[in-house]
This record gives sequence, C-alpha cells and structure tokens, in this order.
Amino acid sequence: MKEDSTKLQRGIGLPQAIALYIGAVLGSGVLIVPGLAAELAGPASLLAWGFMILLILPMALSMGLLSAKYPNAGGVSHFVKLAYGERAGTLVGWFFLMSVPIGAPVAALTGAGYLTAALGWGEGAKIAVAAAMLAIGLFTNWIGMQLAGKIQIAVVIAIAAVLVFSFAAALPRMESAHFTPFLPHGWLSVGQAASMLFWCFIGWEAVSHMSEEFKDPQKAAIKGVTAAAIIVGILYFLSALATVGTQSYLKSGSDSSMVWIISQPLGAWGGIVAGVTGLFICMAGIIAYTGAAARVAYAMAREGKAPKWWSGLSPRFHTPVGALLFLAFCFAVVILLYGGGALSLATLIQFPNATFILTYMGGCAAGIKLLKGNRAGVIISWISFIATAAVFPFTGWAMLYPLLIALLFLVIGLRAGRRKTTSLEH
Repeated sequence: MKEDSTKLQRGIGLPQAIALYIGAVLGSGVLIVPGLAAELAGPASLLAWGFMILLILPMALSMGLLSAKYPNAGGVSHFVKLAYGERAGTLVGWFFLMSVPIGAPVAALTGAGYLTAALGWGEGAKIAVAAAMLAIGLFTNWIGMQLAGKIQIAVVIAIAAVLVFSFAAALPRMESAHFTPFLPHGWLSVGQAASMLFWCFIGWEAVSHMSEEFKDPQKAAIKGVTAAAIIVGILYFLSALATVGTQSYLKSGSDSSMVWIISQPLGAWGGIVAGVTGLFICMAGIIAYTGAAARVAYAMAREGKAPKWWSGLSPRFHTPVGALLFLAFCFAVVILLYGGGALSLATLIQFPNATFILTYMGGCAAGIKLLKGNRAGVIISWISFIATAAVFPFTGWAMLYPLLIALLFLVIGLRAGRRKTTSLEH
C-alpha cells in the first residue's frame, strides 16, 4: 500500500482513453473553422477536409504506437529522451508544459465567450465562467483520471450528439446548387484551407502523457487512438458538409456558420445550445490538457529536471497534486492579466501555437527512431513529422515563445552545471 502511494494509479480504460483523445483534438474550431475554410475555398474546402482526415490517422497512430511501447507520464518528452538524449527530452517537456498554462485559459475564455454571448452576459461573467471551467479541470484531475475519463465520456457524447443533430437539421436545407461552382477560388485555395485545418487535428500528443495510467497501454493507446481518429474525422467532415451544403457561411458570417445551422430548427434556443456546446467542447480540451501538463511536470520533477514539489502526489487519489497547484497558480495569473486588460485573447492565443507544434515534431522525430522494428510506424512518423514541420513556419512571431523557453532552459542548465562542478571541487 505504501509503495502504491508513490505511483500514479492505472485507472484509464479503453472508453476513457477514446474520450480523452477526442477531447484533446476536437476543439471549439469545429464551430468556426468549417465556415472559414468554406469562405476560403468554397465547396472545394471539402477536399481539404478529406485530405486532412486521411492525414490524421498516421498523426494519431504515431503517438499511439509510442504510448503503447513506452507508457510514461513524461509522454512525448520521455519518447524524445529515449531517442535523442536527456537534454532534448527535457526541453520538449518544457515546451509542452509551458504551452498549457496559456492554452488552457485561452480554451476556457473561448468556451465562456460562446456561452455568455448566447445568454447576453457581459465580460465579467465571461471571466467568471472561464475561471470556473479551469477550476473544474483542475478538480477532476485531482480526483483522478478514472473520474476525469468518465466525465470526458459524458462530455464527448454530448458534443457528438449536438454535431450529429446539427447535420440532421441541415439535411433539408442542403441543395446541389450550393456545391457549384465547386472550385471558385482555384486549387491554391484548397491548399490554404488545408493548412488552416491542420490546427483542428493537433492534440494526439497530449494523451501520451497519461499513458502510464492506462490499464492496458497496448489496447488503450492503439485501439483508442484509432477509434478516436475515425470519430473525430467523421464529426469534422459532417460539420463541413453541413456548412457547405446549406451555404450557412454566406448567410451568417463564416465564423458563426455552425451556430446558424444549430439555430435554424431551434429558434432562439439554438444560440443557447450552440453556446453550451462550445463550452462543453472547450471543457473537454481543458480536462485533457490539464491532466497531460500535470503528468509531464510530475515526470520531470521525478527525474530531478523540475522543482521537487511538483512530484508530490495526493495520498488519497495518487494524482500529481504538486503539479496541479503549479498549474492553478499559472491559470490564475493569466486570467488576472486578461481581466486587467494587460493581455488580449488574440495575443494569448498565439503563444502556445509554436510550442505545441515543436512538441509534436519532437514526438514524430522520436517515432522515426524508436519504431524502427515497425516499418509502418516509421512511415507514419515520417508523414507526421513532415506535415508538422511544413506548418511550423506559419506560426510567425509566436516562434519567439519557444525560443525564450529554450534560452531559459540553457541558462538554468549552465547554472546547474556550475553548481555541480563547484560542489565536486569542494
């Protein structure tokens, strides 16, 4: 019993794993991006969606295969450490860890924005709802991943139900005339739409940090990620098809096309349903990413690469309570800065982009080396690496954030090395 209190509990079964994967990937973009892509490429945006849906399976499987073979709370950072050494692994761990303290509040503010806009509430209510969402994400991860996984299942079922309902509601309004001209803006617009859609399919790396808590890593990681990829692909494509088939992106603005589809059969209640759906979608991401960040902080502290108190576990639930307290502090700071007007949502949203992509690139690069006995695994890791590398230059000035993290990592490493040398001399 005493030994168990120092370890994370294996409480994540296959259904919870599927829900966590879906929650990490299916973001609030499903309500916005189909309209934006249709505005950019017209009906041909469906080709971009089809291409990206085919691409997500190798992206998902590369993370699933690594999680099954090397289950560890360090997730991607652990894979990189095994493939390219301790320093590279720790740096990737810091990239992922420092993405979530900004990314989770952004998701919370986005979800809260959907709900408060639908209900006609003000900015103060939006901040309060966002803070409550973050608190729920922290609480469910403190209670444990078994409960978090069950909550995630309920959230994902609710999201899927609303998206399937919106497609069913759109069917009577879909006309063949809405699909012509099919390619109004040329083939280049399809490529531009595909690069935009890429952001909707990142998130598979997050659940790798929870692989140490899978009851059966082989089953939960590979079967779970495959099932999740298929479900996510279907939900995204149905949403895009409904958007194009009804031309809702021309009727209510491309950034609210899905809200228009949901509102048509429900009238005034439609906006509220869309608002609650947006909140649920963002809540699913918060639960998944808070859990992932807490696990990577715990893993790095356990290895002596982060403050020791981050490795503290809850005696009752065996969850990384020290790491969750660190995240709670970061969330509070970001929400206070936003509430005080020091940072806008548009500014905040750009910070985690580059670090998330670098984390994913690190995981794919590790897959190329660690999955050598699995030819298919190497191929899909290469496909995923090339795809993410191609998108990275588009992050723009957000590249400065991982650069700052890398510089801090270098400075801390040099200081630690000097202290070690001095102590050895003494």
